[in-house]
Amino acid sequence: MPALSAIAAEPPADPADSIDALHRLVLDSLDDDQAVEMVSIPLAGKSSIADYMVVASGRSSRQVGSMASKLVDKIKAETGRSPRVEGMPVADWVLIDAGDVIVHLFRPEVRSFYNLERMWAFGDAPRPVPEVAGTA
Repeated sequence: MPALSAIAAEPPADPADSIDALHRLVLDSLDDDQAVEMVSIPLAGKSSIADYMVVASGRSSRQVGSMASKLVDKIKAETGRSPRVEGMPVADWVLIDAGDVIVHLFRPEVRSFYNLERMWAFGDAPRPVPEVAGTA
């Protein structure tokens, strides 16, 4: 059994760190899968549904479904969370609710029709996610 002083010396985990790690996991996974036009909208302090909303496109329903499936698997493996997923059978618009981060994956035509970025920008321009250096 560890000494009581060793237990007390460990600082509690900062919830913001886990939120930022989940957000980075989502962005990295979508970048790896060549998502198009990724946008991250910070919601903290603006909405209680999540801290971030990520919107991205795939070139086809097949790519959207594949990106969503891989992302859900990574979230489960790395965080232990089981995100809720809607829209997988058709994969025109897939919603992944991972709690602190909500992800919308679209085919381009569907994305332009719903224009979620404009609706959730709260008067601010949504921030495109910069491409990772060294990727082509």
